Amino acid sequence: MPTKTLVIIPTYNEIENIESIITYVFSLPNPFHILIVDDNSPDGTAAAVKKLMETYPEQLFLEVRTKKAGLGTAYVHGFRWALEKKYDYIFEMDADFSHNPTDLIRLQTACENGAAMAVGSRYSNGVNVVNWPLSRVLLSFFASKYVQFITGMKIHDATAGFVCYERKTLEIINLDKIKFVGYAFQIEMKYRVYAKNLKIVEVPIIFTDRAKGQSKMSSAIIKEAIFGVISLKIKNIFNRL
Repeated sequence: MPTKTLVIIPTYNEIENIESIITYVFSLPNPFHILIVDDNSPDGTAAAVKKLMETYPEQLFLEVRTKKAGLGTAYVHGFRWALEKKYDYIFEMDADFSHNPTDLIRLQTACENGAAMAVGSRYSNGVNVVNWPLSRVLLSFFASKYVQFITGMKIHDATAGFVCYERKTLEIINLDKIKFVGYAFQIEMKYRVYAKNLKIVEVPIIFTDRAKGQSKMSSAIIKEAIFGVISLKIKNIFNRL
């Protein structure tokens, strides 16, 4: 059977980007499928996806949730969908072109070569971030250093949201126990893979801040990440992860 690959893209008010990102992924030489998990965007994102599904009926899929419920729960929804549909490789990717779709192929290659999880890393080869203010670069960079210190993970970019999972990795992780929704969700996923002694590979990428649409970052998301890391470490110590 041919390899089945699924790119999960959570959306909330991404009407300015959604058509471009979908058509870009489908132009790649690898046969990716896309699942859009939309949180009932008021700007018509889901309607735009439904229209594109007429052009790509066997490649493009849509799940619409009733309300905005957080990045982490959107991805868990997508993971369950992907496992049910028997995909071999499952990706996380943003809709706003901050992640270059061409790097999907490099992430897949890393998993095909033995990684349980391949992380598109902004910091494994210097600092590769374009169009972010220095304050946000420093926040993100030192957040990963903080995660390294607390957890012991040797990952340079713990909050990265551009990821490829080998199917078995998501089967091994108990998705029912995933707790966090923002930055902390990305950290939690990596830590759960790490805690299972599975192989994590960082693939250097260049991250470019969104040109269109609004960032979803908030102070609540940052606080969740700071305190969530400590919670994860404590749970693992007491074998309650």
